[in-house]
Amino acid sequence: MKRTLITSALPYANGYIHLGHLAGAYLPADIYARFLRLLGEEVLYVCGSDEHGVAITISAEKEKTTPKAIIDKYHNANYDAFKKFGMSFDIYSRTSNELHKETAIDFFEVLLKNDYLVEKKEKQFYDEKAKMFLPDRYIEGTCPNCGAEQARGDQCDKCGAYYEQTELKNPISMITHTKPILKETTHWYLKLGMFQEKLEKYIAEHAKDWKDNVLHQAKGWLKLGLNDRAITRDLDWGVKIDKVPGIDKEKAEGKVLYVWFDAVLGYFTATREWAVREKGKDVNKEEWEKWWKDADTQHIAFIGKDNIVFHTIMLPAIEMAYGGFNLPTNVPANEFLNLEGNKFSKSKNWSIDLKDFIADFNNDEQSIDALRYALASILPEMKDSDFVWKEYQARTNNELAAILGNFVNRTVQFIHKYMGGRVPILPAHYEHLSTEIQSLLDYFEKNNINSFEDIDKENINNTLILNDNDKLLYFSLWKGLKNIETLYKKFRIKDAVMETMNIARAANKYFNDEEPWKSIKNDSEKCHKTLFVCSQIAYALSIAFAPIVPYTSTKIQTLLAAPISIGSANAANKTINFFKKALEFNVQGGTQLIEMPVLFNRVEDDVVEKQVAKLGNLVNNSNTIQTDNNEISIDEFAKIKLRTAKVLEAEKIKKSKKLLKLKVKLGDEERQIIAGIAEHYEPEYLIGKTVVIVANLKPAKLMGIESQGMVLCASNDGKLCFVTPEAEISDNAEVR
Repeated sequence: MKRTLITSALPYANGYIHLGHLAGAYLPADIYARFLRLLGEEVLYVCGSDEHGVAITISAEKEKTTPKAIIDKYHNANYDAFKKFGMSFDIYSRTSNELHKETAIDFFEVLLKNDYLVEKKEKQFYDEKAKMFLPDRYIEGTCPNCGAEQARGDQCDKCGAYYEQTELKNPISMITHTKPILKETTHWYLKLGMFQEKLEKYIAEHAKDWKDNVLHQAKGWLKLGLNDRAITRDLDWGVKIDKVPGIDKEKAEGKVLYVWFDAVLGYFTATREWAVREKGKDVNKEEWEKWWKDADTQHIAFIGKDNIVFHTIMLPAIEMAYGGFNLPTNVPANEFLNLEGNKFSKSKNWSIDLKDFIADFNNDEQSIDALRYALASILPEMKDSDFVWKEYQARTNNELAAILGNFVNRTVQFIHKYMGGRVPILPAHYEHLSTEIQSLLDYFEKNNINSFEDIDKENINNTLILNDNDKLLYFSLWKGLKNIETLYKKFRIKDAVMETMNIARAANKYFNDEEPWKSIKNDSEKCHKTLFVCSQIAYALSIAFAPIVPYTSTKIQTLLAAPISIGSANAANKTINFFKKALEFNVQGGTQLIEMPVLFNRVEDDVVEKQVAKLGNLVNNSNTIQTDNNEISIDEFAKIKLRTAKVLEAEKIKKSKKLLKLKVKLGDEERQIIAGIAEHYEPEYLIGKTVVIVANLKPAKLMGIESQGMVLCASNDGKLCFVTPEAEISDNAEVR
């Protein structure tokens, strides 16, 4: 590909960004964008605030202000927090600007002209006391799917089901707390069903390169069948359609674009705005459309799992209806990040807002990088993960400080102590060091060496000046950079972070094995070579770590008097391949190194204790140990055979609110299991999940259907969740 367009889901401008948001759609995208720029590729990373919809008006009412004041408040606060956390957006736009209204109306008009919209009269809930139609978020009632109370007008938070607001049972207006009536109104619908086959083909084409969680959710929607979906709502706040040619003005009065349709178009607006800013106000369409229509451009859409449907079904359908657009190449959605064992909840003060972290740590770049690293190490890529302050402390102290910081600090301090603070100039004996290292790297590349033990020692032992420490170090650097590149391109960011730290581990090993504190006394030429090489590796580490901890990489490069190359926004210009350049000698002998403090100070216990104390008083009852006299022996427990199983199929059982019928795979065997989990999980969500089952349970019949096992779940306060393996593992693995 010539270029890559990267988008992050537009954050809603009615609240502050917290760590869960950051780990879901923004930090992974920023790391990926910086990585591609460091490869020298042409990259455009766009985002912005989603600023329409009923939630904005609700927030305005609660804060006794206007929707405009709300979006300005949160847009500015969140953009400021993003910048301080190093998000390298090429542009951060907003959907309330005039250019976006122009973009959104253009899409509406083209879809109307192409006959992909249909006008429908329908009955919607109307609050007679407030004299207004009620948008979905202004209604609560009983979920028609699972029976949960306080379900929203269009979606149940408990079971995840979507439905029309008129299907809600026992509806109540959230404005006046009265029962609404049904009243006729007119809306425009996208004929989503027309794209069923095209979308099925599109999803099938990505079966091998998309994450399982994305594929399963998209396929689940398609399996249910796509129906017409409303793209307008009765509301004052939003993109109004009453001036669109070809529609009845009276019917369009008081109608705005539905926020789900409006928001995904924000990506196009941001790209247009960026093009105008970069190229001047006379910019033509080609300057921004190449990012959406050129066959040499790929679009990577970073989102959280709650946005999968809108980016694998809705956005592609809109693009198909408009015509000429590239569909998303990949949608690497993340699962959810929890906090200290519980879900993020601002109402219960169980949250960490970015702005609060910045304030608590005095906008300290070291602390911000430490948080970026800690989050990148636990990203919820395949399943929900948990941010724990103690782990933040451990990763800062035991990895960033003890490994990366330790190597750079030891190198710099040694050079200042014994070499006047100047990078040593290679002695005559090592004047061909660069040539021999390049020959070694060529050998690794040509023979695709996978491990240092695979090296043909005879082939490379004829070197005159490289010792085994040099060879192992440069193998670790070469192989590490290759692995990092492969992992990032597969969106396995957690693994790439681990590989990056492994290079720093190899650097520390090199310093230790070379023992410069000894060679400075008895072999000064070797000592100078060692510290010269360590200076080069420090630069290489600054490149490898730049996507993760850009502030720290800037400090290292400044220290080494090197140009700053950390993958920052660069007007989508191509650069040189810094990952390839990292294998070269980039720090000149004789360079004066500045005095610098340690890269990472230790995080002390009192810092962690203070942060944990700030959280709400949520009690995790699962942490309470209960004593029970019904003890069993180890022999009795050994009779229970627990196995991992992969869910192949899942469907609801008619006339049962609680039961699902599952087909699971155990090695070469398939089994049918009836599980009482229908009130907690949608069938489509379960497909592809690895669960733990009791494999030797005597078959039983539930509602006349045979069940050949039992799925293990944990239950607490009415909530239920599967017992699952910590890491990826095959089905039919023994659990003991």
